[in-house]
This record gives sequence, C-alpha cells and structure tokens, in this order.
Amino acid sequence: MRDSPTFIEKKGLAYYFGPAFVASVAYIDPGNFATNIEGGARFGYSLLWVLLWSNVMAVLVQSLSARLGIATGRSLPQNCRTHFSRHWTILLWIAAEISAVATDLAEFLGAALGFYLVFHVPMFPAALLTGICVFGILAVEQLGFRRLEYVIMFFVAIIGGCYAVEVWFVKPHWGALLSGVIVPRVDSDSIYVAVSMLGATVMPHVVYLHSALVQHRHNEDAEHRRQHQRFELFDVLAAMNSA
Repeated sequence: MRDSPTFIEKKGLAYYFGPAFVASVAYIDPGNFATNIEGGARFGYSLLWVLLWSNVMAVLVQSLSARLGIATGRSLPQNCRTHFSRHWTILLWIAAEISAVATDLAEFLGAALGFYLVFHVPMFPAALLTGICVFGILAVEQLGFRRLEYVIMFFVAIIGGCYAVEVWFVKPHWGALLSGVIVPRVDSDSIYVAVSMLGATVMPHVVYLHSALVQHRHNEDAEHRRQHQRFELFDVLAAMNSA
C-alpha cells in the first residue's frame, strides 16, 4: 500500500509560481525600455534576435540560481560565503551592491518620470511618491511573502497587457518580425545598440536574489526538492518570457 499523500503531492504547479516573477521585474526596467525602443526606432526588426538570445541567457542563469537555492537550501550569497575566501566575498559583495544601486537608481527615476509624464506631478513630489509606493509594496511582505508575489505578478500582468494592446494597435509585419528574431543581423551602426540591449538584461543582483526567493518553499525532503526544481523551471520560463 502507498503511504499517505506527501507534502509534494498536495502542492500543484500553481503553488510554485511566483519567485521568478519577482525576479523578472528587473528585466522590464527603464534600461530595457530605453535600449529596446532605441533599437526598434533605428533598426526596425533587425535586432530582435538579440532579445531572443538575451532571454535564453536570462532563463538559463535564473534557473541555475533557483536550482542552487533549492538543492542547497541556501542562497547564492550564502554559498559564496561558505566556499570562497573572505577577500573574494567582500569583492563580490561590493560588486553586487554597485550593480543593485545602479539598477535601482534607473528604476526609481523611471517610476518618478512616469508619474511626471502620466499625472503631471513635478519631479520632486514624484520622487517622494515613488518612495512611498516602494515601501508600500515592500510592506505587503508583512502579510506573507506569497501576497507580495501576487502583487508583483499583478504588476507584471498589467505591463504585459499594455504591450499586447500596443502590438495590436501597431499591427507589425509578422513575417519581418519572425525573420528578425531568427536571423542575426548586425553592422557597425547597430552593434552598439545590440550590446546595450544585451547589457540591459545582465542583472547580477537578481541572480543573487532568485536563489533566496525560492527558500520560502524549500523543504529538506529530497523528493520535494526534485519536484520543486521541475516546477521552478516552468516558473522561470513563464516569467522570463513574459518579461
């Protein structure tokens, strides 16, 4: 006879959705908007292949980070502290802080600029309003990390819906679009924008973060970890492709 249902058998795929969506916010920041809009405005569909392979890279790196967190029960920074010398851990910490500050500054200014453009709020009050919104979103975690994931997934869905509507209005040439995704094209003019588009998807701090986000569902049971790793791959694929 089989034993009573285990923890894994009671949890479906939906239970594991969330961590990758929180991480995916970094891939839809103003830096990506700026480089992608620049690439589309100047070179049409010809640089879409950069987005494809950037996304493939993001899926690979984020899934590896999540798998590390699930397999070890520790985040990537914790593993670095365990396996590297103090000298290297300090250097890694400084690099992570610099990348996080640089990225968050762009996102913070982007949100303030959004309030300015949409609601005509002066920049300084817009910056204060952005700060209030940031702390408000973070405060949701006090009600449970799962609720914070729902809030982030809601915002990502809004962004995705807006872009779907924009694509419907633009009515792109699907043949040229498909060709731009599949066939790599680059020249002396577009190489700089292509590098910018690729660089906008390099998010070292989110690689650190993702390994910690999966800890809320971590269980020491080996069978649970295998199930978690399989489901987390679906989470990463859905979130990164959506972003």
